[in-house]
Amino acid sequence: MPLNHQILLDSRPKGQASASNFKLVSQPTPELQDGQVLVRHHYLSLDPYMRGRMNDSKSYVAPQPLGQVMQGGTAGEVTASRHPQFAVGDTVVGMGGWQEYSVVNASQPGALRKVDATQIPLSTYLGAVGMPGVTAWYGLVKIIAPQAGDTVLVSAATGAVGSAFGALARSRGLRVVGIAGGPEKCAYAVDELGFDACIDYKPHADAASLSGALQTVCPKGVDGYFENVGGLVLDAVLPQMNAFGRIALCGMIAGYDGAPLPLRHPALILTQRLTVQGFIVSEHMDVWPDALRELAQLVASGQLRARESIAHGLAAAPEAFLGLLKGKNFGKQLVKLC
Repeated sequence: MPLNHQILLDSRPKGQASASNFKLVSQPTPELQDGQVLVRHHYLSLDPYMRGRMNDSKSYVAPQPLGQVMQGGTAGEVTASRHPQFAVGDTVVGMGGWQEYSVVNASQPGALRKVDATQIPLSTYLGAVGMPGVTAWYGLVKIIAPQAGDTVLVSAATGAVGSAFGALARSRGLRVVGIAGGPEKCAYAVDELGFDACIDYKPHADAASLSGALQTVCPKGVDGYFENVGGLVLDAVLPQMNAFGRIALCGMIAGYDGAPLPLRHPALILTQRLTVQGFIVSEHMDVWPDALRELAQLVASGQLRARESIAHGLAAAPEAFLGLLKGKNFGKQLVKLC
């Protein structure tokens, strides 16, 4: 069995995460037992939610354990199998974590899923046609539940979730506006993803300034908002929400370092009779087949041209992850292992 290189969570961050919180180790891959398969990872998925799990605090799942492999999505190939439904050469996605190989109990529901990498690139199953895409689908379809003619807004618009949200909204004939960091990302949102407008948040020093820019591009207000960021961005959006608007609360990346995120205008939730709903997409597995089917069609037809930022080699994962938290990625952040 091959030697397996792994990245562990070695310590919990105090404030901002750093490369010193991680540790690179290696150990032999254990022999397979009945019902198990060995997966060689080709890609690791890096996602903002991982930062929250590094904290030892109450959340929707237990914190990432210290001294264990960093958990996260993976896409790869079966290299050995003692399970009748998986053969050597099958391309699969799962939650193998930050390591080169994983031993998977393939009989566990949801532990491993076969995918067709001949029609759609394997890496896409960690982004547009994977958890981020389904996240966008659920927030749009089940929470925002748009009506014809609505204006919808998404923060982190050019990330894996935001770009899928834009394509899904455009396919429904909605007016789609994004918030992103930098003119290059905003140009991509409009020119390649088909957003009607995109606002660069970086020139705006405070929520009032960003809110004014939103009012300019959304003169009729915002009917549905998909929130990935929180903090100043949410403060800027709330004054632009129309009565009975819906907010799908997916991420609060501005607060992942543990500092509180006070809300400047909470009374607007009442006066505008807003619906604000947080959600965790893994709690809604019943919608995944429909969502993945629609997302695959959008990718295959060219309506969803999601970008990827790719770091190379397992050792590059910590710095790539830290860059993701600071918005240095362009599209879905991946680590290519082979």
